[in-house]
Amino acid sequence: MSWKDVVCLCVIVLGVVLFLYGSNYYNAVVGWTGVYFIIGGFFAEIFLKVYKSVRAKEVN
Repeated sequence: MSWKDVVCLCVIVLGVVLFLYGSNYYNAVVGWTGVYFIIGGFFAEIFLKVYKSVRAKEVN
């Protein structure tokens, strides 16, 4: 695993923790921040995989 994958995974885990904390204490701002972190982590991972595959095709 590269450090970029680890960072994306940590952002997703942080998002889950924030979402659960926000939903447990009825704090909407923290809960929605967690949801956005989860979505952002998934999209960042997808973007990095696509970028890596496109760069590999350009080199060959």
